[in-house]
Amino acid sequence: MNHQLAQTWASARQFDVQLSATPRGARLARLLAVEQLRGWGLPFDRAAHVIAELAANAVTHGKVPGRDFRLALAVTRGTLRIEVTDTRGDRTPGVREAVETDEFGRGLLLVEALADRWGVTNGPTPRKVVWAEISVSTGSRISATRCAER
Repeated sequence: MNHQLAQTWASARQFDVQLSATPRGARLARLLAVEQLRGWGLPFDRAAHVIAELAANAVTHGKVPGRDFRLALAVTRGTLRIEVTDTRGDRTPGVREAVETDEFGRGLLLVEALADRWGVTNGPTPRKVVWAEISVSTGSRISATRCAER
């Protein structure tokens, strides 16, 4: 597989799912994403932690009764973009300094540490999208394909 074909393969990957804004929905978001990334032959350890935190925040802080949240993954030019959309655009998340005795409140610190970039995009009302980007390598998948072609 040549380099250009590898880039096309990586840029063609998208996944999107709507889940209930419940703890079970947040766990399912992580599990589905890990299986999707594994199926694409991409590393998933960092992404799994980021997805878990963003999904947990969506169901904890972005929940509106009766409304779901959305998880989307896209791989373009070696970058995995993770998007979690909820219906509480009026609540913009931010990193806060955690006190040692806090039991909660460190999720975005973890996202900041694991992702190459992250941020929040508002709209359309009443939604917001919390996104993170992680550089990924398709090398392991390409190597396996090369071996199979020989």
